[in-house]
This record gives sequence, structure tokens and C-alpha cells, in this order.
Amino acid sequence: MNNQKRTGVFGGTFDPIHYGHIDAVKAARNALDLDTVLLVPTKANPHRSSLPIVSEFHRFAMVALAVVDHERLCASDIELVVPDLSFTAVTLERLAHAGAMPEEIFFITGADAFAEVATWHDYPNLLNRSHFVVVSRPNFPASYIREQLPDLASRMHAVSNNHTKTSSNTKPEIWLVDTKTRDISSSNIRHNILRGRSISGLVPPMVDAYIKRNNLYSSSNINSD
Repeated sequence: MNNQKRTGVFGGTFDPIHYGHIDAVKAARNALDLDTVLLVPTKANPHRSSLPIVSEFHRFAMVALAVVDHERLCASDIELVVPDLSFTAVTLERLAHAGAMPEEIFFITGADAFAEVATWHDYPNLLNRSHFVVVSRPNFPASYIREQLPDLASRMHAVSNNHTKTSSNTKPEIWLVDTKTRDISSSNIRHNILRGRSISGLVPPMVDAYIKRNNLYSSSNINSD
């Protein structure tokens, strides 16, 4: 093992965070043997026209509660403390300014989202700012990305949950993690809450309790994920 700190970054609206998010992050952490994974609530998602339902404060609090019992996972407010939109390229640039090298950073994303990477801000330059870890989503295995993005196939590598360790001088690549993640969406959780249904088993217990205690989503307009 080398002495570099391998940091995963997983961004999302987390409105609210749920077990599908946790499944993806843990799969990436285990597959690439990451030292820590930052879960980063976004201020606003530039790929969606709708704004988050609840405040930054509540979304950050729910993320912090969701990861408290999970080793090497932690909440980060790196995108909440600045006024800008939450562009992946900008976040990776901030990490670089803080001293992180591209080969030390592993940006984690779902396969469905990465299929649209050509529409992301500062593409293709952002692919050189960190490794990208593409995790399967329900009905969208990470391995499908090779077919979706053939021009990037030469940079893709399949990994499993066997603690793959890249060398200290490995240039940023695209790592495909085929794994099972629970089929849960934040929009369905919000619909359940609005209708008075239980969300037990969809979110961590402390997140469930926080939502109830603060009466979140009970009368909000529901947006799709």
C-alpha cells in the first residue's frame, strides 16, 4: 500500500439521502480501497431545473446522520459554503487547490448519470481532474457504460469488491463497479411521506427520525429525481 490518502467524493442533492446512496458509496469504497469518502450535498444541481425541497441545513444534517455508523464515510459542506452552482469540475478544482492530486481523488457517480458525462461542465477536461468511479444503478449495470461511451472505453477498468489498489502514479481513469444497489429514489420517499406512508427500510433510522421530528416533506411539492 502507498502512503497517499485516497479520497472518494460522492455528490448529490440528498433530498433526502437513502440506502441506495449508501449502497453505492460503500461499494465504491470497498472496490477501490478508499481511505475516506466525502458525501457532498449540492447547493443546486445544474442538470435539473427544480430546486431542492428542503434547506441546505436539513440536507447536510441528514447526510451526517446517515453516515455516522459507517466507517470511512463523512459528510462534507464543500459545495454549500460557496455561492456557485455545484459543478463537478469546480468541486474537483477546489480539492486540487487544497492540495489533493488527481490520482488521489475518486469521484463516485451512478452509471445512469455518467452516461451523460459529455453534457457536464468542462467536459472532457474534468476527466483528468480525478479518477471516476461508476457504480451500477438498478437496471443500469456499470459495464453498460462501455457501450454507451465507446470513445472513453480505453480508459475504463472493471473492478470488484476485492479492494483494488491503484498505484501512486496511476493517471486518472474510469473504474466500473458492477454491484447491486437498492432500487430507491428520493422522489418516491417524498411521495410516501406526503401520503403518510412509512419510509422504514428506505432511509437510515436516524434520518427517518429527523424527517419526522422536523416535519420535512409533509406538505412540499414533489419533484422527480
